[in-house]
Amino acid sequence: MGLLDRAGWEGQVLKGGRWSEGRGGTYAVIEPATGKELGTMGQADAEDVAEAAASAAEAQREWAALPHTARAMVLRRAGDLWAEHADEIRDWNVREVGAIPPMADFAMHVAAEECYQAAALPGRPIGQVLPSEQPRLSMARQVPAGVVAVISPFNVPIILGIRSVAPALALGNAVILKPDPRTAVTGGTVMARIFEEAGLPPGVLQMLPGGRDVGEAMVTDPHVRVVSFTGSTSVGRAIGELAGRHLKRAHLELGGNSALLVLDDADVEQAVGLTGWASFLNQGQICMTTGRYFVADGIYDDFVDQLAAKAGHLPVGDPAAEQVALGPVIDEGARDKIHGLVTSSVDQGARLAAGGEYDRLFYRPTVLAEVPLTSPVFTQEVFGPVAPVTRVSTVEDAVRLAAEGDYGLSLGIVTRDVMRGLALAEQIPTGIVHINDQTVNDEANVPFGGVGASGIGRLGGADANIEAFTETRWITVRGEPARYPF
Repeated sequence: MGLLDRAGWEGQVLKGGRWSEGRGGTYAVIEPATGKELGTMGQADAEDVAEAAASAAEAQREWAALPHTARAMVLRRAGDLWAEHADEIRDWNVREVGAIPPMADFAMHVAAEECYQAAALPGRPIGQVLPSEQPRLSMARQVPAGVVAVISPFNVPIILGIRSVAPALALGNAVILKPDPRTAVTGGTVMARIFEEAGLPPGVLQMLPGGRDVGEAMVTDPHVRVVSFTGSTSVGRAIGELAGRHLKRAHLELGGNSALLVLDDADVEQAVGLTGWASFLNQGQICMTTGRYFVADGIYDDFVDQLAAKAGHLPVGDPAAEQVALGPVIDEGARDKIHGLVTSSVDQGARLAAGGEYDRLFYRPTVLAEVPLTSPVFTQEVFGPVAPVTRVSTVEDAVRLAAEGDYGLSLGIVTRDVMRGLALAEQIPTGIVHINDQTVNDEANVPFGGVGASGIGRLGGADANIEAFTETRWITVRGEPARYPF
């Protein structure tokens, strides 16, 4: 029996521990490469959220009361299931998301590692013994936050969902997951079925695809104590504001316009070798994608020529039907936004060195040279396969330009002098830095997040996850009741 046999979930949501019809009806799951219908998903509404949150709060208490070994066992089993069902999950990821198979395999690898890393959390120390002025035992203890809302995006739905779901569950919380409706099978149903098969008690994980009304209901519901959102900066601002009004903790992993500095001592061929992954992986639909290249004047022309040649030879097409480097972007809205940013930047003076064309949802990898600093591809997150390259005459100019703007997610610096690279990185505020590597990297055991418009908080790694998904409680114990003067 397969993980995703349709009789169990198609056209339904997971609420209150069982698959059932959502009040929002159903909608078609569309394959972006072909426009074909892959199946149907259930859709929730705000009333479904209220029911799910209430039942999640009840299920959470029993889940948190289990021995830590029982919770760890569920997470370990979930990690194993990603490999056991790899072929089935890969097929859905390729067809529903438009990911190329190696990207789908990478997502499953990270998902398994996230579960294995999370499996170690229940057995970690949960507090400290504190000094006290009084004759008592004084302690600080980490306790589960309660119900956690996870709102995940379309672009890498497995990784960007499991990054919050696994540690939140491991630490004794219940989770309500709202995947992006465009990729809700890969980003929602797969995860729900994995944890069902792993032995997670009913009601501890609920899955509710839906629109803005569902997201707002999750943030405002009184049972939800923590919100973990991954998505655009504009939506993140709205969620952060709403969470603040309702006194909820919000972890916001938002957009980026990451810079890659190629210094004058860099090997051009090696630097260009980083660019395919940096700007074109997953059609550029990654928050860490390199959105700004700052290349030293002396090697600039050579770099642009080699990058344009590389982009021109990358195959684009249906990843389920042929071996390609880039699949489709997610939908027409995304394609039109990408193309609009490219064409308006060319109108403002950027030189189109490669790409700038599309067929249906297949957008060619694009290289823009001599990019004006005021052009849209320089100032905005493109979220598409576009590499804007800016010439810099001094290192100081590169550092200054990279540090400008609202975003601060990831940074790459290519140089033969590693210590020089580290020193320059200190001057550019970002949450992530890679010396002699590009900006798109991810591992399950590292703290991940940005600064400025790229987000608030960190997820990943034991310390960051404990901080994200637990509350700190002060506890004292006396042998006899205390006496007071009145």
